[in-house]
Amino acid sequence: MSGVGLSTVAGCHLCEDARAVVADVCARTGDAWVEVDVDAPDGAADGRDLVAEFGELVPVVQVDGVTQGYWRIDARHLERALSRPRSTP
Repeated sequence: MSGVGLSTVAGCHLCEDARAVVADVCARTGDAWVEVDVDAPDGAADGRDLVAEFGELVPVVQVDGVTQGYWRIDARHLERALSRPRSTP
């Protein structure tokens, strides 16, 4: 996945916190982001089994497919990851 991805599950209070952090950081940096429910029957757009991949780690934040954090998301860390040079598809 390119860009910012947030993997969550329904009813997860840490996911709600992570959503707020990701939305705030991406609003300030101008980066688009997507949220994916790991329990959704269709899974990831690329066919990966997100439950098997992330299990109990949700919420998970990735930038260009690289995990930047899980459980409690640090805004400064995400900002640094987004400020680094990134390849474009």
